[in-house]
Amino acid sequence: QVQLVESGGGLVQAGGSLTLSCVLSGGTFNTYCMGWFRQVPGKEREWVAGINWSGREAYYAEAVRGRFTISRDNPGKTLYLQMMSLNSEDTGVYYCNADEWEVQRSSRTYGLFWGQGTPVTVSS
Repeated sequence: QVQLVESGGGLVQAGGSLTLSCVLSGGTFNTYCMGWFRQVPGKEREWVAGINWSGREAYYAEAVRGRFTISRDNPGKTLYLQMMSLNSEDTGVYYCNADEWEVQRSSRTYGLFWGQGTPVTVSS
């Protein structure tokens, strides 16, 4: 059974940076498209970024484009999200997602497998 474990969240000041990681176990990492989503209480889960199997194609939500970078290390079975110039609207619990069929390119496109989430709080 595929399991995803995120790490790297925390408290950061506005304008700061964080890098999130997500490790996949129980499956062949390079057969999954991977994505990041985030959610705050009372709001729907929001797609942040997606990356294809090879890592050559990456997609970003408008709110994070130019500030966030999604990448993957296939031999290490790890997905990353580098976040820069953080602001209060980036606060939320960040989840990674694995999809066997297509790249996560919207909030409606996601695979079966989710991590437990890692919280990010941006203080102003």
